[in-house]
Amino acid sequence: MMLKIGTRGSQLARTQAAGIAAALAAQGIGTELVIIRTAGDRSDAPFFGSIGPQGVFVREIEQALIAGAVDVAVHSYKDLPTSSPRGLVVAAVPRRHAAADVVVATRAAADASAAVLPLRQGVTVGTASARRQAWIRHLRPDLKVQPLRGNVPTRIQRVGERVDAVVLAAAGIERLQAATLGQPAIALGDRVVAALAIRDFPPAPAQGALAVQCRTQDAAIREALAPLDDAASRACVDAERALLARVEGGCELALGAYCLASNGGFEFVAMLERQGKLERASADGPDAQALAERVWKELEP
Repeated sequence: MMLKIGTRGSQLARTQAAGIAAALAAQGIGTELVIIRTAGDRSDAPFFGSIGPQGVFVREIEQALIAGAVDVAVHSYKDLPTSSPRGLVVAAVPRRHAAADVVVATRAAADASAAVLPLRQGVTVGTASARRQAWIRHLRPDLKVQPLRGNVPTRIQRVGERVDAVVLAAAGIERLQAATLGQPAIALGDRVVAALAIRDFPPAPAQGALAVQCRTQDAAIREALAPLDDAASRACVDAERALLARVEGGCELALGAYCLASNGGFEFVAMLERQGKLERASADGPDAQALAERVWKELEP
């Protein structure tokens, strides 16, 4: 079997797709990466929508999958809308990487003793994420937020040039730490990297997870992808996205949600901004989907 894998062209996206290709190669399945430029890649405008312009980083890849130009698509799961086009299925959710956000800062801007974000008062933080902007605005109103887009290496490069710090997904840095695809490992230089506590600074739903998508009718491909699926990661991500689907129902809210498999059960934490205030909810129990419902009942207006 030879499969064409559709992916965005950033170093991170290609690294993620290469990891899936390596897992398939271990089963004796050959692959070819097909680079697809999405609307999100073509735009220079910041995305201020709190739950994102849905599908802006995946739509063209899904269209190529439907058309048969590629056989498999690899996405950052947080980029996928909560409903897939008819005829497509997420066949595998590999083991999730770290879900937390991290701060990458100059040494002069870092302050390990500061609350929530380990940064000195008044420094400038770059992020185009409405969720991250909302959390910073409420939790560290002394900080200055500057909209900043670009791939992970580009945003890190801006630290010390245009901003004092950036907030990024830990998983992106993890995946780029090793030299891959003939490119050097991500260059952090003397910048300080600090993870943010998930309960204080909840990540985007499905952050750190990948979605490996294929056509629903392709039974042989679904069978080939099945060994890549991690049941615990899928259960947690599905629960987070169930809450996201609830929040998407007619309102634009900054939302963070994280579900963790723990001690034979699950823990779920969430936070959203509504009418200028932060609202938090948490629950634990044996059923991740049930926790999403319990958390939503606490958060719904």
